[in-house]
Amino acid sequence: MKNNLRPLRYYLPFAILVVTGVVGAIFSLDLHDEVLAWWPASLTMVFGSFIAGASAEGGGAIAFPVFTLLLKIPPVDARSFSFMIQSVGMVSASLLILGRGIPVELRAVKWPAVGGIVGLVAGTFWVAPYLPPVETKLFFVSLWMAFGIGLWRANRSRTRTVRPRLPEVLASKDVMTLLAAGFIGGIVTAIFGNGIDLVTFCVLSLWYGVDEKVATPTSVVLMSILTVSGFALHALVVQDVSTTMYHAWLAAAPVVLFFAPLGAFVISKWNRLAIANLLVVIIVVQLIGALYVLQPSLDHLALSAGVILVGSFIMRGLDRTRKS
Repeated sequence: MKNNLRPLRYYLPFAILVVTGVVGAIFSLDLHDEVLAWWPASLTMVFGSFIAGASAEGGGAIAFPVFTLLLKIPPVDARSFSFMIQSVGMVSASLLILGRGIPVELRAVKWPAVGGIVGLVAGTFWVAPYLPPVETKLFFVSLWMAFGIGLWRANRSRTRTVRPRLPEVLASKDVMTLLAAGFIGGIVTAIFGNGIDLVTFCVLSLWYGVDEKVATPTSVVLMSILTVSGFALHALVVQDVSTTMYHAWLAAAPVVLFFAPLGAFVISKWNRLAIANLLVVIIVVQLIGALYVLQPSLDHLALSAGVILVGSFIMRGLDRTRKS
């Protein structure tokens, strides 16, 4: 019995703590009606959290269109909710990943996390407040689309070099690359509530040729660190988390507590090409969802097309996996 529970040795205590806290908060504060009213958030996060645990793209690809269009959640609240709910989902998925011994490149967690926390703080105070929301969202989902094209193209090549991890000894330029990826990803995360996972996955898979089966759980563990940091930053320092988002969090937390680790478990059974194809599909869904929600003008569509075109050339240059 002990051996059967060993893979859950990190996850189970966290799950018990979360469930106890959620139930205790609901009953002690008499929040039954307020929490039940957020059942659509729970339903949305069934799929969203599964995707978050199973890929390098957070559940925002699914949640963003639903939250902003159907649930009428303001973008600022949607970002806060993303930090809050991922602090349960991504952390629980990470604990399952570590408990099961699923391969993770810890150096690609450590250095990007350092850069990411700096980028998160900088992005929260000096970038996010000054960005036009429509253009910013379109820019990033279009850039993700360019990455998806780059990943798809790389995996079509029969000469692609795939490695199980980073070089055994990291040169100073490698450390700087990982720090820079984390810093950029931290800024993106400050704006949308996720992003460092995909930025780091991009660097790992295209620049270093790290296997998607390693890059994916690595990005999940990294995102769990940034999302807890983001939640703490907004709840304790900025103090801009609305009461309604806490109610939504209590409603959806038990859902993501189960489905995010389930996604991490399922994806560990897939081969790397299936994982890459899933990520490309999610990126396409994210772009379509953003276009539908934002209803962009012709100028905005031109911006999106230009970013995808230029980004695709950049990703092609970033891809070193066919040159080894």
